Amino acid sequence: MTSHTLNELIAEGVRGRYILVRSDLNVPLDGSTVTDDGRIRASLPVLGKLTDAGARVLVTAHLGRPKGAPEDKYSLKPAVARLAELASFPVSLADDTVGPSAKEKAAALQDGQVLVLENVRFDARETSKDEAERGAFADELVGLTGENGAFVNDAFGAVHRKHASVYDVATRLPSYLGDLVGTEVEVLRKLTADTQRPYVVVLGGSKVSDKLAVIDNLLGKADTILVGGGMLFTFLAAEGHKVAGSLLEEDQIPVVQDYLKRAADAGTDFVIPTDVVVAAKFAADADHETVSADAIEGSSFGAQGIGLDIGPESAAAFAEQIKGARTVFWNGPMGVFEFEAFSAGTRAIAQALTETDAFTVVGGGDSAAAVRTLGFADDQFGHISTGGGASLEYLEGKELPGLSVLDR
Repeated sequence: MTSHTLNELIAEGVRGRYILVRSDLNVPLDGSTVTDDGRIRASLPVLGKLTDAGARVLVTAHLGRPKGAPEDKYSLKPAVARLAELASFPVSLADDTVGPSAKEKAAALQDGQVLVLENVRFDARETSKDEAERGAFADELVGLTGENGAFVNDAFGAVHRKHASVYDVATRLPSYLGDLVGTEVEVLRKLTADTQRPYVVVLGGSKVSDKLAVIDNLLGKADTILVGGGMLFTFLAAEGHKVAGSLLEEDQIPVVQDYLKRAADAGTDFVIPTDVVVAAKFAADADHETVSADAIEGSSFGAQGIGLDIGPESAAAFAEQIKGARTVFWNGPMGVFEFEAFSAGTRAIAQALTETDAFTVVGGGDSAAAVRTLGFADDQFGHISTGGGASLEYLEGKELPGLSVLDR
């Protein structure tokens, strides 16, 4: 990577300068309560370095998927309140992104202070496909930095987006790679080049269609792919099994069948669960039982049964695969971990990752939320990514616009 780094920027001198930082504050909320502050904590080191060096820091970030206009439920207020609680430097929030509040508060910012601009996705130009529209928004963001500004991208969870605050501002200001993004890329390189073997990939989540490209790129690279979550039922159907009322993408069955054949030729083993926890309905208190993966419709719930977790036999087998690996990448829960009755499979994967000597990467998003929800600490794993989608696209071999623009 040829990008200029944060340390280079600080060495140049930032005292009194406005530094625009793209951070990732896209955290889950329960009303106005942050339920997982992992991304907020991950943003602190770079902001701390800059404020310690005397910079006047302007932060852009998004939360959720607003439709190009302000919506209270997507305000950054809860995330910024949590950031202020955790930070050792003053933090404030503008009421808008590039409007009167942002301009007034930016002008009043002092050395060593941080001003977070309101959700950049409240402006439709942020995500526009029209380069001129995105560019106009980027110009307004850059305008807040004055004559000697700089840009730091520290939002790995957004680097796969060609958005104004990620891509276009980097073409208008001297641009630098944030420490968080740099660490994420180095970790992911260990999963794609000179990987220590055996290399085990654990894939879960609801839809196999979300993982097709990464599966395609891992064939022949990973030694073993363990399949769980809702996507496992499409694999079972591809093997000819009935899955009752479980989540199924019928249109992907031929694709999965092709992957199973190609994997065998490429030397990658798919391991598909041999038992499943089937429930009467999708609910935390639903009646449930464990059945063989080839007998889901034979459960007490018949054709209405819904598979909501991998079974204990499969969880134990997956754990053994993990403990025998040298490198493990995990993306996607094994079941509906939010319901205690269907969290055992996900818990078993997390526990196995803490007990192996392998280099372990938890691939962000739902996986990161799962390990924290289930009571595991971040430092029990080799690395917890802050960008689920970005991690997957990197492993798919795609160019990430927010990184490529920094390398120009």
